Formats: sequence, C-alpha cells, structure tokens
Amino acid sequence: MQTDALKQKIITAKTSLGIDKIGFTTAAPFRHLAAGLKTQKAKGYTSGFEHQVLAQRLYPQRIFDHPQSIIAIALAYPSKLPFKVPHDRQQPRGRFARASWGLDYHQILRDKMQQLINFIKANIDVKAHFKAMVDTGELIDVAVAQRAGLGFIGRNGLLITQEFGSFVYLGEIITDIPFVPDQPMANQCGTCTRCIDQCPSQALLGNGHLNAQRCLSYQTQTKGIMAAEFRPKIRNVIYGCDICQLVCPFNRGKAVDGHVQMQPQLDEAAPKLKQLLTISNQEFREQFGQLAGAWRGKKPLQRNAIIALANLGDRSAIPLLLKLSEQDVRPIIRATAIWALAKLAKDNKTAIVAFLKQCQQVEKDAQVQHSLQVALKRIRGKELNSHKIS
Repeated sequence: MQTDALKQKIITAKTSLGIDKIGFTTAAPFRHLAAGLKTQKAKGYTSGFEHQVLAQRLYPQRIFDHPQSIIAIALAYPSKLPFKVPHDRQQPRGRFARASWGLDYHQILRDKMQQLINFIKANIDVKAHFKAMVDTGELIDVAVAQRAGLGFIGRNGLLITQEFGSFVYLGEIITDIPFVPDQPMANQCGTCTRCIDQCPSQALLGNGHLNAQRCLSYQTQTKGIMAAEFRPKIRNVIYGCDICQLVCPFNRGKAVDGHVQMQPQLDEAAPKLKQLLTISNQEFREQFGQLAGAWRGKKPLQRNAIIALANLGDRSAIPLLLKLSEQDVRPIIRATAIWALAKLAKDNKTAIVAFLKQCQQVEKDAQVQHSLQVALKRIRGKELNSHKIS
C-alpha cells in the first residue's frame, strides 16, 4: 500500500468531507502524560468524567490490536451568535457556552469520522481496521491533536489552532495503516497568562492542567448542590464556561462560523430562565435533547437557571421560587430555590422569613434543612445591616 499517496488523498478530500483540519501521528504511547495525570488524580483535581483506566489513556496498544497510526481531526464551531439576544427584564435569559451550541458535537464528529473511514476503505485494496473516538473515548484528544500537528496546547489546556483558535471539536481514529506522522506544534503562549489571571475560580494551574473540581464548566454539569462560592461566578451561564477562551489572544478576531449543524437557535443558546423552570420532560427533550449541553439532564440546568435568576437580581421570579422551594420533589432544586430567595429578599424579607420557617417545620431532607438555616441567617444579616445604615 502506498501510504504517502493515500495520506495526500485524505488531505485533499478533507474539505469535501467537512473536516476543517486533519493530521497524522504515530501510535506510540503518551508516556510523558503519566506523571501529570497521576498527580491530578492524587490531588483530587479530576472531574470523574475522564476514562478511568490510566493505561488505556496512555497506550493505544491497550485498546487496539497492532496500531500503527492515529488520524486526528478538528471541526471548527461557531465563536459568535449570528443574532442579537433580546433584552427583556420580564423574561431574562441564560446562556449556554459555545461548545454546546447546535447539534451535539459527539454525533457530528462521529459522522465525520465514519465518512473519513469509508473514504479510506474505498481507496485501499487491503483490509484495514479503525477505531474512532471523541472526548468520551480512552485517548486524550488534545494530546493526540497536538502530536498530530493540528495546534498547540495552551495554558488553559485547550488545543489552539492557527486558523480557528481554540474553537474546535476534536476526534481521532486509531488505525493499523502506517501513515507518515506530521510534526507536533510547540507551545506558543510565551509569557501570556491571561487565561490563568481571568479564570473566575482559579481553576487553571498554569501548565496546561486544571483543577477540574474548580472549573465553572464542570460545576455547571454536576448534579448535586453547587458550592456557594461558585454560584455568583457562573453569572447567567447555565452550561459550560468560555472565559479562558474569550480572553485568549489567539482567539482574537476569530469569527468562526462553524458548520450548519452547529448553528445555534435563540431559545437553545439563550433560553428563557423562568420557562426552563416550568418545562416538562417532553418539552425539555424536544427543545434541548439534541444539544451537548443536555447530556446531564434537566435538573442541573434548572438548578443553574435558579442561580442565574438570583445573580441577575430578578425579583419577579420570587413567586416561582416560592413554589419550587415548597413543592418541587427534588431536594437539590428546593435547596437552590431557598438560597435564591434569600439572595433576592429585600422589602419582603418578613414574608420570606415566615415562609422559610414554615418550610422548616415540614422539610425532611438534611441538605434542604441546612439551606433553610443558611438562608434565614442571611436574611437576618441583611436586616441588621439595613438597621445600621438607617
């Protein structure tokens, strides 16, 4: 098999296949990542979403018979909304991070990689084997992409490409075809530390690694009660976080349009927060089911919507929050709504205190009881401060 000619055919065909960048690397182990990954886990910096078998993340040979090469691909996604989000104080909107706009990128990447595999099979006369994966797979996408020459890994841990900045989805295909590898790209961050300096939760460690437990994107995806320190930091973003990308100089001026399937719709990328809190399961699936940001289900997004309403100071949400605090069957939602009530309490503090005390009499969940105690203490603190001012 003339792999040089095949490689050139693949590169030539990438545009017609809808692939924005493609590169090739060996199937050699990623041993240099081992120490960092072990340290991350030992310090409790992992998210739990990662593949749990370390050897399979480092050694392609552990997940594929006789691998010879890895093909890395990148698809650019939209960096800006193609429309202006309407400002309505009666119906404030939340925001989804850019990487969750449009159709779930996992599906898009898998489709593109299958098309690429079909193209390769049609252009060879021997049997070859392939294993495609996205960020739910074993290998570490950014490490594969960097070694395949698609870009370099920035201090924020993301792959940064020359053409699209870091606004790219990554996927890779292990194969037993021995392609000539491309040259890896060296880090180009220089002395810049903007992503580290601007990270609201100080999640970035400065070496391309992060404490995932402190990352706001991770926090929006958890299913439990969000720690109090992170709630104001997410502002009105109900899924993900873009800050370390938006401040990166390599993303300046990168007005990426992305692919048709990635184009956002207004009520998906910027949903009305109060409507999100009253949506049925069926309505949720119809509106958000195709988004990557819906993979954790309705509850985390509704929890985040409550936090966003409080951060926005939307006191018109109080009647809805009262109902959720008392009637929602999910303790996480009740506890978060109670926190929001305390944050929004102003001239109606007496009525809210009476309501929360009533909830204390019937609430059986320990976490919600704790939220009630904290909320009442917060409101009493507001009252003391107002008396001091007057």
